[in-house]
Amino acid sequence: MKRIFVTGISTEVGKTMASAMIVEALEADYWKPIQAGDLEHTDSHKIAELISNKRTVIHKNSYALNTPMSPHAAANIDGISIQLKNIREPETNNHLVIEGAGGLLVPLNEKNTILDLIKPNYKVVVVSRHYLGSINHSLLTIGWLQDKGYEVSVLFSGDKHPSTEEIILSKTGIQSIGRIEEEQKFDRALIRKYASQFKENLLAL
Repeated sequence: MKRIFVTGISTEVGKTMASAMIVEALEADYWKPIQAGDLEHTDSHKIAELISNKRTVIHKNSYALNTPMSPHAAANIDGISIQLKNIREPETNNHLVIEGAGGLLVPLNEKNTILDLIKPNYKVVVVSRHYLGSINHSLLTIGWLQDKGYEVSVLFSGDKHPSTEEIILSKTGIQSIGRIEEEQKFDRALIRKYASQFKENLLAL
């Protein structure tokens, strides 16, 4: 069964919508190890609201922090320290989509970052959204992952920007799963539409 880790080149680039589409396409389970802030309407809640299939199980966060900040800072406010030993992949016989928090090198504590949550057998999907500086952020994120030996693909988010997409793909040699257009609102029907579009590429990971 596939283990797919979804990370982004920065915050607010569309990781949760991308995760919902991947979950729906594979009827996979979902797990966000660390949630920081918005505990009444977490990313896990959003996934539950957006998917249509009946197979997906949404697993509990290992850490649910009260403040919408970098995990290390949010944990400090809550008077705790995030420990990798407490972040255990849930047991499942299904595919599993794991969503990170923020970008790849967001700190969890004084030593570890989001990168340390990615196991050697995970496939990594990087969500890249076009903005000034996004090429640099994309290449740095993908480069770190490739240097560590991970199998990486990219999912573009937002309005089409051919020159940006082409240079990211050519410089990294990775495959694109597709692109999520700039949409007014995401609902179950739209998530199903994208899930259908991306399914073949996701199954090939």
